[in-house]
Amino acid sequence: MRLFQERGYDKTTMRAIAKEAGVSVGNAYYYFGGKEHLIQGFYDRIATEHRAAVRPVLDRETDLEARLAGVLRAWLDVAAPYHEFATQFFKNAADPDSPLSPFSAESEHAREAALDVHRELLAGSKAKVPAELRDILPELTWLAQMGLVLYWVFDRSPGRRRSYRLAERGARLTARGVALARFRVLRPLVLEIHDLFTDFLPGITRAAGPPEGDGPAPASGKQDVK
Repeated sequence: MRLFQERGYDKTTMRAIAKEAGVSVGNAYYYFGGKEHLIQGFYDRIATEHRAAVRPVLDRETDLEARLAGVLRAWLDVAAPYHEFATQFFKNAADPDSPLSPFSAESEHAREAALDVHRELLAGSKAKVPAELRDILPELTWLAQMGLVLYWVFDRSPGRRRSYRLAERGARLTARGVALARFRVLRPLVLEIHDLFTDFLPGITRAAGPPEGDGPAPASGKQDVK
């Protein structure tokens, strides 16, 4: 992590990492197939630290807004020491074909750990969540966290205070949305939002592949509208 921060992700070689670690290059490759595998280890570390950091708020709070705000703030606290590094390697993580993408198959372990936090977040709240939404809401609140992460990467405000404000306001808006979802007339909208994300970000819930029903465009060049 120190070498990545000092030299940048692209300019840090596995040879340099092995030298700093005091091992042979072959030994380094024995444990990590490449730099991207080291980043997966970083993802796992962040996920573990985050799970520990959210424990107090999830053990204490039952209000959904307070629980979500606490989870988002805890992530910002845990990630704070790595902000400079995150800005350097973000261009790699933003590549949808990169194993560093949070939606990649390689990131599944860390992604599932994060989703587990959001499942517990919702399960332990006093919010009344319709049965048909219980399985998909953790994915949507995790996506909200990913949006916060993206903002945080580019946040240059002192102490990343704008990111903390976004976490608070995002938690408030999400809690209100869940409360409104109790009304049956609004549930199709929540389901449609979920389908939108799972169709276009398939790494969230299933192996990558085109959504069911995808195919070549009609001869006219226009897509059917369902």
